[in-house]
Amino acid sequence: MVNPFEELSRSADDLTVLMDMAREEQAPAARESFLREVAAEMDRAEKVHERYEFQSLLGGRLDPNNAYLSLNAGAGGTEACDWTDMLLRMYVRYAERHGFQVNYLEYTPGDEAGVKSCTLLVTGPYAFGYFKAERGVHRLVRISPFDSNKRRHTSFAALDLVAEVDDTIEIEILDKDLRVDTYRAGGAGGQKVNKTDSAVRLTHLPSGVVVACQAERSQHANRNKAMKLLKAKLYEIELDKKRKEQEKHYSEKGDMAWGHQIRSYVLQPYQMVKDHRTDVETSQTQDVLDGDLDKFIEAYLKMRRGQED
Repeated sequence: MVNPFEELSRSADDLTVLMDMAREEQAPAARESFLREVAAEMDRAEKVHERYEFQSLLGGRLDPNNAYLSLNAGAGGTEACDWTDMLLRMYVRYAERHGFQVNYLEYTPGDEAGVKSCTLLVTGPYAFGYFKAERGVHRLVRISPFDSNKRRHTSFAALDLVAEVDDTIEIEILDKDLRVDTYRAGGAGGQKVNKTDSAVRLTHLPSGVVVACQAERSQHANRNKAMKLLKAKLYEIELDKKRKEQEKHYSEKGDMAWGHQIRSYVLQPYQMVKDHRTDVETSQTQDVLDGDLDKFIEAYLKMRRGQED
């Protein structure tokens, strides 16, 4: 990995050379060409600085890890399931923008449309660090496409997140504490899941944590992936017990109802997305739903760093 200071120092040196060449050049056309190079190099250096500044916010122990992302529809039937599907698309788009790979572990479609629940494994450097800002309840206000009277509806969906943990972290799970259920995989099919009889659901009886995986054709492979997810969730719970001085990760999610949302997405009667933790807002709602989340995530990480300081 290139040292950030070395990369920025080289950019500064390049800018100095280009500026000197532009000043010494007598021909207007050549001078203009050097100045365009200076502008391009300054723009590149600024982007490099912004990237490293953002990464400096990701100093948590688990921030570099992959992330398990779970979405669940709140009350409201088809409305909530459709909103969950919109969020799923938004996060997949965001992941693609940042070069993360997304694998579906579990996908339960809504009865009529949308998604009841799904679990993804997002892999790539600092996936957990980036996505941890999104943990919580998300609220949508819009004119319902499912309401023939065109009334305004409010829907809720929750995102939960845990970091993938490696084998060096020991989480003991006793066989007597585990219930294993197998079932036929369902859902959207295609690249998301395989429709086979190999899906596995694990229930950790002492904690009540339930995980499932239906991504693989092999029941054994699905069980292994589900066990890894279960260990990550149990490890997160143990970490939360040690964070009494901070907001607990699981409690941040709260109830899927009024007053508990971390962010509101209003499409009617006006256009606005507002984060209630940082007060960052934008009227570019379609850009946000297409995965443009950087402004919200950066503001949240800066706020958390300020609280920790």
